[in-house]
Amino acid sequence: MGNIPRKGSRDLVVDSAMSLEDGPSAALHSKLYEAIMREDCTTIEQTESIIPIHLAAKYHKAQSLLCLLQHGADPEVRDTTGLTTLNLMLLHWPVTSTTWAKPGNRMHRILTDIQNNAITCLRILCAHGAQVNAQGESNKRSPLHLAIAYGCYPVLSILAQNGADVNAINEASMTPLHMAANMLNKEMMETLIACGANVNCAVSSTGNTPLKLAVCTASSKAGRLLGAGVSCIHLLLTHGAKVNAQDYKGQTAIHEACFGGREAIINLLLDFEANVNILTRNGESPIYMYLQRSFNVRDTALLARLLDHTYPLRMTNNQGILPAGIMLPEFRLLRDTLIKQSRKPLSLQGICKRNIRNIYGEKYKQHLKQLLPVAIWNSVYCCYDLANLLKQDLPASQQQGLSATQTAFSG
Repeated sequence: MGNIPRKGSRDLVVDSAMSLEDGPSAALHSKLYEAIMREDCTTIEQTESIIPIHLAAKYHKAQSLLCLLQHGADPEVRDTTGLTTLNLMLLHWPVTSTTWAKPGNRMHRILTDIQNNAITCLRILCAHGAQVNAQGESNKRSPLHLAIAYGCYPVLSILAQNGADVNAINEASMTPLHMAANMLNKEMMETLIACGANVNCAVSSTGNTPLKLAVCTASSKAGRLLGAGVSCIHLLLTHGAKVNAQDYKGQTAIHEACFGGREAIINLLLDFEANVNILTRNGESPIYMYLQRSFNVRDTALLARLLDHTYPLRMTNNQGILPAGIMLPEFRLLRDTLIKQSRKPLSLQGICKRNIRNIYGEKYKQHLKQLLPVAIWNSVYCCYDLANLLKQDLPASQQQGLSATQTAFSG
């Protein structure tokens, strides 16, 4: 056709049939708009005008798009906002799911056709030289970042197969995997990891890894959403995520999990040998983070488990400040008991037991049970006797009322 000017094309190409001036140009553009929407390739080929390739991509008209590209349309021409044809296609990706309809019925077929048309257009663009790593002019979002942001799950593997950098960073220095982990989108995470995404890449401004972002998001969830979050965390850990990686504040995933107080997440991290004795730059241990919230303090069973892995027990940060959650009057006895324990050196035997629990974790607990004598194994894996410590700190006249106090703690 020879009618696709590349020089100055950004000023010439438009995204809507109504953006041209009135008159003959508007009528011609309207005719071309209708031809593209009807996928009338004969009319498209005969039209001597600027080809709005963005229009064909936006509405996922595969035959029109192919016709335009075969006759010289530039897939990299940008609109007035700096977006390429590929960018626009992803921004207008159909948000549909075939799970909405019963397989085989009319609605299911329609949704499937919509998705297939979009995928066909994407493959056509990639086959005709679309730059799969081109970033937006106003930001550094690559097509992969756009696909994550707009939930375009089917396109990830296609972009990766055509050379998309799965470890590209956006304006916030986040990779696509950072974004997917922060959204707890397991399907996207699995695809990105299978395509070579770095599970230990850290955000340059914060030091956050995908694991820490997933733990942070999952810790705010409950019920089924919490279960989905745990599944995402497990995915990262089984693919080599460093469980004890620290961000720029010195926090690790277990710090975040302890602050959130979600037992399932804490247990999973402990199974993968999370170190509960790592301190942040401000001298805060994971158990310090746990005690920051009164809701957590009431779960004394989980508190006892964390104490089982903790040594030395630090009750203050670098400024000598105690955790906020334990400062409530109802926790005075527990607070005083823990402060007393933090000042008492642990016996060599106690240190050895904690080291064994920290090194082998819950994952090898039952294996050790087969190797060690019963008495030794019971001694190593005995539960931190928080109730007994509380009882020791009470006057004899008050020890009978301890059960009521324990009930208040366990809430």
